[in-house]
Amino acid sequence: MAKNLLDQLREMTVVVADTGDIEAIEKFKPRDATTNPSLITAAAQMPQYQGIVDDTLKGARATLGAGASAAEVASLAFDRLAVSFGLKILEIIPGRVSTEVDARLSFDTEATIAKGRDLIAQYEAKGVDRNRVLIKIASTWEGIQAAAVLEKEGIHCNLTLLFGMHQAIACAENGITLISPFVGRILDWYKKDTGRDSYPAAEDPGVVSVTDVYNYYKKFGYKTEVMGASFRNIGEITELAGCDLLTIAPSLLAELQATEADLPRKLDPEKAAAMSIEKIAMDKATFDRMHAENRMATDKLAEGISGFEKALEALETLLSDRLASLEG
Repeated sequence: MAKNLLDQLREMTVVVADTGDIEAIEKFKPRDATTNPSLITAAAQMPQYQGIVDDTLKGARATLGAGASAAEVASLAFDRLAVSFGLKILEIIPGRVSTEVDARLSFDTEATIAKGRDLIAQYEAKGVDRNRVLIKIASTWEGIQAAAVLEKEGIHCNLTLLFGMHQAIACAENGITLISPFVGRILDWYKKDTGRDSYPAAEDPGVVSVTDVYNYYKKFGYKTEVMGASFRNIGEITELAGCDLLTIAPSLLAELQATEADLPRKLDPEKAAAMSIEKIAMDKATFDRMHAENRMATDKLAEGISGFEKALEALETLLSDRLASLEG
């Protein structure tokens, strides 16, 4: 009997659910799960998760007391909500959940370090081992330096909004646990820049970018894991079969599960090790130069941070409105 694509993918790649929807995680049973501000904001508006939102708001009110303003309570609750969802997710999955640092701190190393420590402290206060949590940080130079400090403290990090080889190399050389290169967002940029409607899966610019990063890591023996993210179609996913991890939205997990076809391995560490690849020495000057030369990475990193900032602002507004409703 033929196997579906999802079952075959799981034989060579760790499948991660890219969602804040706990019901979807229960359905697809991934090892790990990732969230981001947009996903948490979407989940927080679903009726079935209103209890999580309300409990988080009530906890924030209890912490701050009756004298705190609604804005202060909503701000603290917003800070705790991603952890609240993370705790629920960890009850279902056997592996790790990724929880994101406030995107507004993306260029502030010290504030990112402090926030990463705070998120881990929240999890540990609930009895969760820090090895089950990845702190998601934007792949700015400042974010990567913050992650390097956290990693030395045993706080594992997932560097997100990653679009260029310079970001990937800086992460690997700083001992980061995992990176999340954004496949679909790279494709989006190239389609807009070139005016093309589509690319064959093997030529998809996002697929090519992640393949290059994977081969570079395996060629030079870096331990940092590569987790492809932000997919637009299952062709992008099947072309990255064999990647360390892939984080996939529930709609695409369902499509993979419903599709029966042979799935050959595309990424292989042994093949990568035999490739002729030039090693690049990375420092801040090189990082800045390569980033400036890469229009796509420059545009998409700025756009991604801005998008997450807007999602956070929307979540704060949602929480303020809900608190007003709860307190009448």
